[in-house]
Amino acid sequence: MHLREGVVLALLQIRAQKLKSFFSLLGVILGVMFLIVVVTVVEGLDQYVREDFTSQVFGVNTVTLRRWPEITINADAEEWRARLRRPRMRHEDAAAIRERLSIPARVAVTSSSSASAVGDNGRTVTGVQVTGASPELFEIRDLDVVLGRAFTPQEAEAGVPVIVLGSETADLIFEDVDPLGRTVRLQGFPYRVIGVLEERGSLFGQSLDNLAIAPGRSPIQAITNPRGVVDDIIIQTLDPALLRDAQLEVEGIMRTRRGLRPGEPSNFSLETAEQAIAFWDNISRMLFLALPMLVSISLVVGGIVIMNIMLVSVMERTREIGVRKALGARRRDILTQVLIESATLASVGAALGVTAGLGIAAGVASVSPLPAAVAPQWIALGMFMGISVGIAAGVYPAARASRLDPVDALRYE
Repeated sequence: MHLREGVVLALLQIRAQKLKSFFSLLGVILGVMFLIVVVTVVEGLDQYVREDFTSQVFGVNTVTLRRWPEITINADAEEWRARLRRPRMRHEDAAAIRERLSIPARVAVTSSSSASAVGDNGRTVTGVQVTGASPELFEIRDLDVVLGRAFTPQEAEAGVPVIVLGSETADLIFEDVDPLGRTVRLQGFPYRVIGVLEERGSLFGQSLDNLAIAPGRSPIQAITNPRGVVDDIIIQTLDPALLRDAQLEVEGIMRTRRGLRPGEPSNFSLETAEQAIAFWDNISRMLFLALPMLVSISLVVGGIVIMNIMLVSVMERTREIGVRKALGARRRDILTQVLIESATLASVGAALGVTAGLGIAAGVASVSPLPAAVAPQWIALGMFMGISVGIAAGVYPAARASRLDPVDALRYE
């Protein structure tokens, strides 16, 4: 039998018995749908982490010096107590790194907290991410000032109370009024607005535009950290190839400043965006390893159902098979016919699963912060798995049909 005829027969069977065909394909539909939904979301997260998350949280081509790691796994109580005993980062540490680092780099300090911002018009915005920083942060984090300017190194060193607002914060406080030169109060301290940042969107559903950045030595220290203390020191090398060398140099500078002996563990943490990506890689690798096993359970169930349906189909068409054999059809022809029908059924189920999976993934992305990215290779894998299940499920019914004796088949009622 030709391939086209087998496919047409299978489609006619689906059309004639819609409900039975749907339930027979439900396992394949659910298995492929689950595969597409999970993989699409994970692929979207992977793209998001690599392109957006690391650049927003760490910055491109940077190493971050902090008291303890941003990402911690399986830290016991004793380890946490040891970390709490670590000295805190200070402006003097950043100054020492700027002075002693031999590799060309930008060095910025940051300290962040959350507070309410009150404009001179009485309008209040809550949940503002308040950051005390040095001016290098604007370049390291690629923060573009679209209105006004960023504060200067001289203003940062003197602790002048000037501030740069995120686009959302500026809009909520001042609406359509030009915010430049106006006053914003943070915990009662007045700051003069000198700039507004370009809109950046959101990160996992959290706005990146509801923020305010002021010099780290300004009165903002009353909100973020005790005077002279900082959360992070960020080092960005001008040459990406020298990032590892810079990390080693910074480690040596800090160990010397803190009088640590050789072999004594460091009482600070150095992290790069690559390390954060490596952490995510471990998670995504486990997901991708576990996913085929989870999907295979549903596909095996779907395959068993298809096999039973094909066995029933073979029984119902016993006389037809007998006629074909009497007219000269070979065992190979009967075997091929049943396999084609089984594979076609599974292909229809896989196609429905892919369509449903893409629809659900798009719906999740539209109503939640979870991104989604359609990967063509996974769509192809879903279709391949569906067809493979159909062929595997059709082997036994096809073999049974091909072994029917023509005389007995023609007598079958």
